[in-house]
Amino acid sequence: MSDSRPSRAVARTLALASLCSVVWGCASSLQSEGNLLGIITPYRIDIVQGNVVTKEQLALVRPGMTRVQVRDVLGSPLLTDVFHVDRWDYVFTIKRPGTQPQQRSIVAHFEGDRLTRIDAPDLPSEREFVASISRTSATGKTPLLELTPEQRAALPVPDKPAAPAAVPEATGPTRDYPPLEPN
Repeated sequence: MSDSRPSRAVARTLALASLCSVVWGCASSLQSEGNLLGIITPYRIDIVQGNVVTKEQLALVRPGMTRVQVRDVLGSPLLTDVFHVDRWDYVFTIKRPGTQPQQRSIVAHFEGDRLTRIDAPDLPSEREFVASISRTSATGKTPLLELTPEQRAALPVPDKPAAPAAVPEATGPTRDYPPLEPN
């Protein structure tokens, strides 16, 4: 009889482990793209690195500008190399759920303190950039920002505020405090 109890405990443990593995296997097979049955979706953060440089910003930069002037327009470079002191690298990457990842690299070349040239790929305008990272472009839905005149007319009219109640006069002892500053 003593041999049957440990074997029953082992059998129960094995049965429980088998059941857990089957349930776990079924749950993981129901997951698609990180969500369980379309109900549980993990939060995914936006990853943005570097400076956004647009066509409008690049149009303000001219050869002959000083480093300070370039920094004022484009921002601080992401990479300044001690071995290439006459080169600033502006690198921009963004990974946002629901949109395509983007990466751009702009290189500003200097001679001394003066800008000589900028190597930049085809940059988007500010509107194009915002449209490219907007989640509404992926879903096709634009958020409602203002009510239509019909929707405004359908809103209930708010009640008029009640007249303020008369504040009773304070009763009780009054205190006479000295002034904070001498006259």
